[in-house]
Amino acid sequence: MRVIVGITGATGAIYGVRLLEVLHGRDGVETFLVVSRTAAEIAEQETGRTLGKLRTLADHWYDNNDLAAPIASGSFPVDAMVVAPCSIKTLSALANSYSDTLIARAGDVALKERRPLILLVRETPLHAGHLRLMLTLAELGALILPPVPAFYGSPRTIDDLVNHTIGRVLDHLRIEHSLYRPWTGRT
Repeated sequence: MRVIVGITGATGAIYGVRLLEVLHGRDGVETFLVVSRTAAEIAEQETGRTLGKLRTLADHWYDNNDLAAPIASGSFPVDAMVVAPCSIKTLSALANSYSDTLIARAGDVALKERRPLILLVRETPLHAGHLRLMLTLAELGALILPPVPAFYGSPRTIDDLVNHTIGRVLDHLRIEHSLYRPWTGRT
């Protein structure tokens, strides 16, 4: 499976980092990383990981301004794209087909090629404009997966909460994992 991972400039860089960590070196998974300039700054502040360190977790990486990168074309075969976290700016670009960055272009390609596009939208509270953008993208085929914590597994750490969200992403990518215990009903 070939997965594009976009990390944009919203708080929550740990979601993109954790996804890369989980996919790194996994048999049958090839990753393509794009990090926005602001996301690189936030990731270093929030996780201590420099852009160089993030790139070591991916099989391939591209500059967000490189609109000639292979992942900018529908003829380049990939299976899915995840934007983690997804800023409102990127959400807006995707909803309006405004492909001025590689993350926005690759996301637009995922939509037009009917490939899974999973967006971990990181904003709160949400106003009507944000909700309209999410609805537009859901109608176009994107999966809106905000990193909302679940408590049925009795999380004890921030890692537990992050792992649950990334586990849900992996569920939708059909990648097996043991990051969280699925709900099995009341016992």
